[in-house]
Amino acid sequence: MINRRHIRVKVMQSVYAMQQSHNDDMVREEIFLKHSILKIFDLYVLNIQLLVEVQKLAAKKIALSKKKILATSEDLQPNTKFIDNTLITSIADSIALESYLSLNKLNHWSFDDEYVKIIFDALQKSDFYKDYINSKEISFKSDKAFVIEFYKQIIAPNEKLAEFYEDKMISWVDDIPFVNTWILKTLNKQKEGKTFQLGKLYKDQDDEDFVSELFRKTVLKHKTYEQDITNKTPNWETDRIAYIDMILIKMAIIEFVNFGSIPVRVTINEYIEIAKDYSTTKSSYFINGVLDKISKEFLETKKIVKIGRGLL
Repeated sequence: MINRRHIRVKVMQSVYAMQQSHNDDMVREEIFLKHSILKIFDLYVLNIQLLVEVQKLAAKKIALSKKKILATSEDLQPNTKFIDNTLITSIADSIALESYLSLNKLNHWSFDDEYVKIIFDALQKSDFYKDYINSKEISFKSDKAFVIEFYKQIIAPNEKLAEFYEDKMISWVDDIPFVNTWILKTLNKQKEGKTFQLGKLYKDQDDEDFVSELFRKTVLKHKTYEQDITNKTPNWETDRIAYIDMILIKMAIIEFVNFGSIPVRVTINEYIEIAKDYSTTKSSYFINGVLDKISKEFLETKKIVKIGRGLL
């Protein structure tokens, strides 16, 4: 499921796009923001389905080999351990997965089957694949361990697959690492004999509401706290502060003031980490310093009021 940090990143990107394009249509931008988050689930489902498509390709190759005119004994009595993998088979049998693919017309692997072949070729060349199919152990535990390695070593780092996804939707570039982690967690949770279940996009309604509230308040109040930022950065002209840094600082202040259940330190740490990935090399130190000063002043003046777990 999508976590709060990735939600913050998505909101930051939407705020940045809106301000850079001088677009004031907040409703339209919010619709696009939520659409881009929904598309994360498409990426999640496509990568899980890729496991199934590779297994199908392997089964197809075995069936064709048996029909050779001069079929060898290996062709006629092939090693079927991979196509019998119980975890991938349970994924293939998932009604939830099949329904989502059908409903959202996610037929990418039918039209772009060369990527299925690329992944299968890479898998066959790997040592862990050879070890797996030659192993005498037959168990759900070994099947699951293999699938996890398959995903970690072959699918997740594949550059051609990443390029394919980037061509399909530009926002997926930032989503791939998050989705890879999400899928590995999903695979790890699977139990023997249990029906495969897709994860949820949002943890709960609070997280879904957090998207809209953070975006709307940041856009509507993006001028409100500029003087507070200026007061805490006396040696900096406002236009000298990196654009992304300014957005991140404003988003953090919005969280300080409007989200009483989120601890101040959690907010600061989250935006420091985002700055490390999306801004300059020194931005995390700069943002930490500014937010630390502003949070202390706002706590003293009661502009920040935390409740429940936000007090921790």
